[in-house]
Amino acid sequence: MKKTALVVCPGRGTYNKAELGYIATNCNDKALIAQFDAVREASGLATISYLDSQAIFSRTSHLKAENAAGLIFAAGFADFQSINQERFDVVAVTGNSMGWYTALSCAGVIAPQSGMQLVSDMAQLTAGEAGAQFIYPVINDLWQPDAERAALVQQQLRKHNGELFMSIVYGGYAVIAGSERAVKDAMLALPPCDERFPLLLQGHAAFHTELMQMASDRALSLWPAARFNQPQVPLIDGCGHVWTPYGSDLTLLQRYTLKQQVCQTYDFSKALQVAVKEFAPEHIILLGPGGSLGGAVAQSLIQINWQGLKTKQDFVAVQQSPEPLVLSLGISEQRGVVT
Repeated sequence: MKKTALVVCPGRGTYNKAELGYIATNCNDKALIAQFDAVREASGLATISYLDSQAIFSRTSHLKAENAAGLIFAAGFADFQSINQERFDVVAVTGNSMGWYTALSCAGVIAPQSGMQLVSDMAQLTAGEAGAQFIYPVINDLWQPDAERAALVQQQLRKHNGELFMSIVYGGYAVIAGSERAVKDAMLALPPCDERFPLLLQGHAAFHTELMQMASDRALSLWPAARFNQPQVPLIDGCGHVWTPYGSDLTLLQRYTLKQQVCQTYDFSKALQVAVKEFAPEHIILLGPGGSLGGAVAQSLIQINWQGLKTKQDFVAVQQSPEPLVLSLGISEQRGVVT
């Protein structure tokens, strides 16, 4: 009997050195990659095949906005196609940040070739804008909310009102963005923790803030609502809104995609929480590349005590059981279960 599954698409920053060659290794649909390559060539961009097949990972090349976006989209959509449809019934799709564009293609709102064009366009448009982005934990070692850290983040947002914004609510982490000056000041003011944070996200602009307004305006002119189709499966956005099959207002969906989520906070935690409450999936399938989504997913579930999860240890125990809740295609041992 099929298991129900929620599919989650990753955002920027998930194709790194360890993922070099991920697409060639895991994607058997060479025709799909050839289509993606054709889209990229027509736009004067490096092809997915070329980037993924390089012998050495290059931060300059692979982390360039439009290249990283293209690689992540190609890997994610190919992973979605590889899900064993006889084993899993995909009941809903969501994503984190850039993963929203991948989710649109997985749900059938835009064709995969159009999805590649969209992520490439948006990467170029938003990367050209000002600002920076960093990440800071608002949880403790048990993955439970840390009120003191959260208060410190809010203090910085108030101090730099109009220049610093909550960019992404990402499980137990606050992703904060704004002007370079405000980001620098906030990073200096927040107490260091875990020997990593606050962590500047290299090559990232002030995504999901009002500083992206010009990019949004250009995107709206390039991508009219006529280029969008009705979702084939329910689609949960970064506000927790469910776009239902066959009954969605495509003008509203276009404006959400190219205006609202570009210029306002993307609440990944809420998207995930609404998805599990509404559709009660037996499994949560995380598309590749990489496996970094798992922590944020678990932390979002702990926040609502989903299936009794209260701590990091609870989640680890579930994952070590014969029926793990979360299955990541970016982790080879779990990939075989999904495909």
